[in-house]
Amino acid sequence: MDGELQSSSAATKRPLARKLVIDLSVMTVIGVMLALIGPFGSFGDPLAIRLMVWVGLAYAGYFIYSPVGWVVERMTAALDLPRVFLWVAGTLIATVPMAIVVWSLNQLNSPVYRVPGAEEALTHYAYVLIIGAGITLLFNVIELSGNAKVESASVPTPAPPASISEPRTAISPLLASLPDHLGSDIIALEMEDHYCRVHTALGSELVLTRLRDAMTQIDGIEGMQVHRSWWVARGAVEDIVRDGRNMRLKLARDVEAPVSRAKVSQLKAAGWI
Repeated sequence: MDGELQSSSAATKRPLARKLVIDLSVMTVIGVMLALIGPFGSFGDPLAIRLMVWVGLAYAGYFIYSPVGWVVERMTAALDLPRVFLWVAGTLIATVPMAIVVWSLNQLNSPVYRVPGAEEALTHYAYVLIIGAGITLLFNVIELSGNAKVESASVPTPAPPASISEPRTAISPLLASLPDHLGSDIIALEMEDHYCRVHTALGSELVLTRLRDAMTQIDGIEGMQVHRSWWVARGAVEDIVRDGRNMRLKLARDVEAPVSRAKVSQLKAAGWI
C-alpha cells in the first residue's frame, strides 16, 4: 500500500517537475533577451552585469507571478468569476512585490535606501507591470498552444475495421495515461491550471490535457460538466452539500466538486438534485 502511495506521489510530481524545467528555461531565454536589449536605461551597464540582473529578475518574476495561475483556478471554482478578470487582478497584485524587488535591487549601490514618492512609485510600477503582464500573457499563449497540440495528437487515427475473429477492447487515451493502481473507475475530472486531474475511486492523477478534451475520452460514463472546472460522473455522487447559495457534490474519497449556479437548473432537470 505504501509503495502504491509513493508511486502515485512520484507520478503526480513528474508533470510538475517537467513544467518547472520548461518554464525556467523559457525565463532564462527571456532574461538573456532583456539583458541584450538593456531596457529602462540598463544598456550602459556591462553585459555580464545585465545578464546577472535580468536573468535573476526573470527567475524572481517567475516565482512571484506563477502562483497567480494556481490562485485563478481556485478562485474560478470558488467564486464562478470570469478567468480573464481574475488573471488581470492577480497580475496587478503580483506586480506590487515584483516592483519592490526591482526597486530594492536598484538601491544596492546607494548608501541609503530611498523610498520613492507616489508619482515615482506609480511610474516604476507601470514599467514593471508592462514586462510582468507581457511575460504572463506570453506564458498563457505558449501553454494554450501546447494544449492545442496535445488535443490534435490525442485524436486517434481511424483504424481499419477489426475482423470478427479478432475482437479487442479499446482503451481511451485518458485511461491509458493513468497508473494501473488507480483503476478505471473515473468519478470526476478537474481542471487544474493547464492540466486535468483525473479522479478515480482509488486516487487521482494529473494528465497533460484540457478538461474539454478529457471529457471527449470518457464515452460510456454518464456524467455532466457541473462547473467550468469540473466534470462529474453521476454514479459517483454520494451527497449534496449546501452552503448558502453555494452547492457542492460530495463524491467518493471525500472529493467535493463545486456546482456553478448556472448548472443548478440543469442538474435539477436531469434529476441529479
